[in-house]
Amino acid sequence: MSGVAVKPNPVFTGAEFVMRARARLSPLPFEAPPSQGVAGLRGDHIMNPMSTPSPRRLAQLRSAAVLVPVMVREGEATLLLTQRTEELPAHAGQVAFPGGKVEEEDETPLHAALREAQEEIGLPPDHAEPLGYLRPYHTTSGFKVIPVVAAVTPGFDIVPDESEVAAVFEVPLSFLMNPANHQRHSRIWRGMRRFFFAMPYENRYIWGITAGIIRELYDEVYRA
Repeated sequence: MSGVAVKPNPVFTGAEFVMRARARLSPLPFEAPPSQGVAGLRGDHIMNPMSTPSPRRLAQLRSAAVLVPVMVREGEATLLLTQRTEELPAHAGQVAFPGGKVEEEDETPLHAALREAQEEIGLPPDHAEPLGYLRPYHTTSGFKVIPVVAAVTPGFDIVPDESEVAAVFEVPLSFLMNPANHQRHSRIWRGMRRFFFAMPYENRYIWGITAGIIRELYDEVYRA
């Protein structure tokens, strides 16, 4: 019926997400013993067993952290994402979470994620309430990425770092947390076919590490 407001699905409101995340996510970063190998990691190797890192490779992984910022808006919550500039030397033009390397001055992965989010998009730390951690995500580029999930309160000005961020946009949680939208794509890379998750949304192509972390968010917070 025209003129009738459609209420958002209560499963995907900000309050529901916060409740689920607090109950289901780890309040501390995962620290898997070396003897577990890749058992404590998510990452590219899950869909591409040939890329499973050796114990030596695991020991050489560099730490990075990303903020997984869920915007707690009136009605349905959204996920805040960035589009990287085309000039960057790595992952140019790709959709990404705010984040980067864990530096020496960062006390914890949380500090790194919040620092990077403030530098990249102007997100004030006091607008981001940490809710918990997802499992570290191994990348073929040699990083162990630690995703920090946070509830973000609107009301701040987004100020992209023009050298890194071409655009900042939001995607409804109901779209990203629907496994029907988690497509499996592939492409040839270094002479081999590699598989990855992709979640095309409007004119944005969400794929690779970002889509893999979103899938992990679904597995931990919404999968029954």
